[in-house]
Amino acid sequence: MTTSLALIFLAGLAMAAICQRLKLPRIIGMLLTGILAGPYVLNFLDPSILSISPDLRQIALIIILLKAGLSLNPADLKKVGRPAVMMAFIPACFEIAAFLLFAPSILHITETEALLMGSVLAAVSPAVVVPRMVHLIETGYGTEQSIPQLIMAGASCDDIFVIVLFTTFTRIAQGGSATFFDFANIPVSILLGILLGSIAGWLLSLFFETAYAHKHYVRNSMKVIIVLGVSFTLIAIENWLKGFVSVSGLLAVTAMACVLKIKSTDFVSRRLSEKFGKLWIAAEVILFVLVGAAVDIRYTLSAGGAAVGMIFLALIFRSVGVTLCLSGTSFTLKERLFCMIAYLPKATVQAAIGSVPLALGLSCGKIILSVAVLAILITAPLGAVVMDITYKKFLRKAPGLEGKGQISS
Repeated sequence: MTTSLALIFLAGLAMAAICQRLKLPRIIGMLLTGILAGPYVLNFLDPSILSISPDLRQIALIIILLKAGLSLNPADLKKVGRPAVMMAFIPACFEIAAFLLFAPSILHITETEALLMGSVLAAVSPAVVVPRMVHLIETGYGTEQSIPQLIMAGASCDDIFVIVLFTTFTRIAQGGSATFFDFANIPVSILLGILLGSIAGWLLSLFFETAYAHKHYVRNSMKVIIVLGVSFTLIAIENWLKGFVSVSGLLAVTAMACVLKIKSTDFVSRRLSEKFGKLWIAAEVILFVLVGAAVDIRYTLSAGGAAVGMIFLALIFRSVGVTLCLSGTSFTLKERLFCMIAYLPKATVQAAIGSVPLALGLSCGKIILSVAVLAILITAPLGAVVMDITYKKFLRKAPGLEGKGQISS
C-alpha cells in the first residue's frame, strides 16, 4: 500500500505540474495518472488501496466541503434562495429528460434503462466545482452577485437528488416499483442533513467557547482534528440510519461548517479554512487519482460516437435547465453562461455509481458504464478548462480584492 500511496502522490503531483505548465487544469494530470496506474491499464496500484478507494474519496470530499462551508456566508445564500433551490433539481431533471427522450433511439435501450442512465449521468461533480467556487469566493469573483455561493449550494443538493432517483430507478429496472416515499426521501434527506449538521456545528462552537471560557485553549490544529472527527461521525450516522430514514451526511458536514463560521470569530474561521485548504492539497491528489483509477478505459472504445452525441445533447438540455433557474435574476448574459459551464463537470458520482447496474447484472449495465466513463473523460477536463479560462472574463470582481485570482487546480 505504501508503494501505491507514493505513486499516487508523486506521479499525481508531477502530472499535475506538467498540466499546469501547459496551461491546463491540474486535475487532468491527476485523472490521467489514475487511469494509467489503475487496474485497467498498467495495474500499478495495490488492490488493498483500491478496496478502500471509495472511503478515501469520501474523506477528500469531506475536506473540501468543510472548507466550502467555512467560506459560505448564509446572508449570501439568502440573496440567491429561489435560484439555489431550483438549481438543486431542475438541471438534473432536464438532463434525465434528455436521456428519456433520445437515448432509446440513439443508444437502443428501453425507457426504464434510459431513466437509469440519466440518473447516473445527471449529477454535477462537487470535486471539480466546489474547489473552484471556494477560490472565486476568496478572490471576489462573482461574489457581489453570490454566484459561487449559488453554484455550491445547488451542486451540494443536486447530488442528493440524483442519487435518490438512481436508487429508485435501479429498483424499477430490477422489476420493482417506485412509491411516494421513495421520492419523499429527497427533501427529507436534505432537510435532515441541514438540521443534523446545524446541531453538530452549534454543539462544536459551544464546546470551543466553553473550553475558552475555562482557560482551556484549543489550538486551531486541534480544532481541525475535532471537526474532522465529528464530520466522520455525521457520515457514519447517515449509514446507521440507512433503511430507516434518509439523511445526507455530506450536506450535514457543509451545514456544520457554515454554523461554525457563523458562531466563530472571523479570525478563527479564516484560520480553520486555511488549514483545511492545506489538507486539500493532499486530499485533491488522492481524490482525482483514485477517480481516474475507477475509470475502466476499455468501455470507452465500445461506446462509440452515438454515446458522445448523447452526452452533449443531454448537456444542452441541462444548460436549458440552468437558464430556467436563473430567469428573473439580475445576472448578465456572461454570468448566466458561467453558471451553465460550472454545471457541466461529472466525475465523483459517476465513478461511484456508474458500475452498479453492471454489478447487479442488468442488461444495460455495460452501456451505462461506457457512457459514464466517457462523460467523466469529456466533461471533467472540459468543465475545468472552460471555468478556468472564463471566470475572469465572465464574472465581475468585488472591489478591494485586486491582485488575487489564479486558480491552482
